[in-house]
Amino acid sequence: MHAACTAAFVLAAIAGAAAQDEAPPNARNPSELIPLVPAATGQPAGGAAATLHGVVLNAVTGEGIPRALVQIEGDTQTGALTDGDGRFEIAGVPPGPRTVLVTKPGYFNPAFGGDDGQLRDSSGPTENVLVAAEMPDVEFTLAPRGSIRGRIDLAGGDPAEGIEVALVRRAVQDGRAAWQWVTGARTRSDGTYRFGGLPDGQYEVYTLPAFDGNPAAPLVAPGKQTATERWGYASVFYPGARDSSGAQALAVANGAQVQANFLLTREPFQAVAAQVVLPQEDADEENSNCSLQVIDGAGQDLPYTAQYDARAHTVQAWLPEGNYSILVTWGGSPSKLEGREQPLVLVGSVDFAVADHAVTGLRVPLSAPALAPVQVTVNRSGTAPLEPQNSQIAVMVSPAGGGNSGGMVTQYASGTAEGPLQAGSVTPGAYWVHTYVNARGLCEQSFTAGGANLAREPLTVGSAGATGPLELTLRDDCAQLALQLPENLAGLAAGIEPFYTVYVVPDFDFTQDLHPVVLRPSVDTSFTLTDLTPGDYHVYTVAGDARLEYRNPAALAPLAGQAVALSPGATETLVVEAPGQ
Repeated sequence: MHAACTAAFVLAAIAGAAAQDEAPPNARNPSELIPLVPAATGQPAGGAAATLHGVVLNAVTGEGIPRALVQIEGDTQTGALTDGDGRFEIAGVPPGPRTVLVTKPGYFNPAFGGDDGQLRDSSGPTENVLVAAEMPDVEFTLAPRGSIRGRIDLAGGDPAEGIEVALVRRAVQDGRAAWQWVTGARTRSDGTYRFGGLPDGQYEVYTLPAFDGNPAAPLVAPGKQTATERWGYASVFYPGARDSSGAQALAVANGAQVQANFLLTREPFQAVAAQVVLPQEDADEENSNCSLQVIDGAGQDLPYTAQYDARAHTVQAWLPEGNYSILVTWGGSPSKLEGREQPLVLVGSVDFAVADHAVTGLRVPLSAPALAPVQVTVNRSGTAPLEPQNSQIAVMVSPAGGGNSGGMVTQYASGTAEGPLQAGSVTPGAYWVHTYVNARGLCEQSFTAGGANLAREPLTVGSAGATGPLELTLRDDCAQLALQLPENLAGLAAGIEPFYTVYVVPDFDFTQDLHPVVLRPSVDTSFTLTDLTPGDYHVYTVAGDARLEYRNPAALAPLAGQAVALSPGATETLVVEAPGQ
């Protein structure tokens, strides 16, 4: 019998060295404009052709940026490179609203915070510009990207070539801050590494385990683990912690080059072997697969791999001194249950400590987690019947408790408002709940697990399934809120159009994710939010793009929000307070 098994902690492929520092631009006559091609001639519909002109400035120094590309979106044949003073001119542009892309290798658009999450040399989203005849200069701003570089030294003095280094970034997703994987690199022959092209933000750097000799060690025959030992270098978070709880965040801002050096000490890695115990003899291992996770004492994934020996039914790993758990998720072909074929998913884990010798004799009993459904209750105030086909509800979960697994969202249960929501299996752990109610006229009232408020506490999923019972309560007397920009923004002058991101944040507990509203004076001056839970809210309006940590009251405290109360079944109108107006 053979079973395919892979480590669940899979890192992105190391894609070579990060982008190098940009070479200085070629010297040019400061007054020279550099069109890509001659602008289109003729009279476009809607009026005479206009000329878009202005300057691209460095957000840090205030100086013009040479050789930045300014291009009308949707027209790849017309654009211009800025001159030595950062100035540009594009003739033959039809008047009216246009989207303009401004790019320069090594820069990003600070209006969008660099939150495209990419390290590519691109400035990201476009700017909206109202083009008109005799229009004034437009002023675009780009900010320089920074870098993190460092050197890895080995305590024994050996070359630190080929050590893998990982980079994670603090990002806000669904109202919570989390550390998300960005990219990886390898040290050069002199032990140095570099991550370039970084937008402003908070980062963490850590090394991956490195072994003497062949890193892909073969499986050890049963009973031979005690006679086997490997040497290498443990995974270390900068400046020298064994897990993410002791990591030091690195602040990258204003194009700075941040240094992060490591000193690694060679140490023994002990063999760890655990017997996997299946609950039934007829499990079809030949068509099975499993995922393995090595976890620290805080329940966070670690970058150590484990292997499954199908012949011996064992999980094996090489680990340095410390406290660990190995989590096994085993998926086989369908098995027959009461005459019906059901998916076979089994989970189990084992806790252990590694000291100065091999760890053997461990057992990982696998069992099918209980599929705890989500009971749905609708508090009715009206008489209109529910339409189950139009009341789809989904419950998603994302890891809680920090670490660098932020951003991974998994479906836990789905169904209709008639309930119950049928649940699937997720890996044991602690999760934040995200409720999606795609049902006209229904909104969330509460969501609990065994009485615990899931808006305040994570959902705990063990090897036997989720703690329960899970109860989602909805109501049908939802409110509406119409958001409007101030009237003084309606008469937009020619030039870069401002835009505003609006968050409507409940003052009460909620598990639904908030979707920000973007308002623009030219086209989107108002927007109505429907199916809101009645109650008190604060409305936060930010100029430009923003990802608010809206589930963190401390993060919202410095912001000025507008209070609004929504009554059951009512529609309120709010003129937002646009910053700078």
